[in-house]
Amino acid sequence: MKMEIFFEEGKKVNARYNGIVIKTDQPVEAGGEGSAPAPFDLFLASIGTCAGIYVKSFCMQRGIPTDDIRILQSLEYDFEKGLVGKIKLDIELPESFPVKYKDAVIKVANLCAVKKHLLEPPEIEVKANIGELV
Repeated sequence: MKMEIFFEEGKKVNARYNGIVIKTDQPVEAGGEGSAPAPFDLFLASIGTCAGIYVKSFCMQRGIPTDDIRILQSLEYDFEKGLVGKIKLDIELPESFPVKYKDAVIKVANLCAVKKHLLEPPEIEVKANIGELV
């Protein structure tokens, strides 16, 4: 898998992957235009949306409507470390949701590949090449 990261004007940094451009920008208060999510916002959104696709797929396989299901994601910041200390996903289910599947929905949300990678992070190698395109 290869992804190309490229720059536009201002603080816009984008990624091209599988023919799709994923745009990012910095908020106005950080010198950007606020025209797209910041990279860290996309990272955070990937956690909730990844859990969401597992929940949605689970429900679709069982014919359970997903229109009234939401996942609310919240953060607890660790000021001592200067990092997010906890990410909470609250799955809101409608009253019509089958109670027998409540625990299963939590289990499938925990199968999220993004979460698994956070629990066992990959090595990240950074290098630079001058005068050659890789």
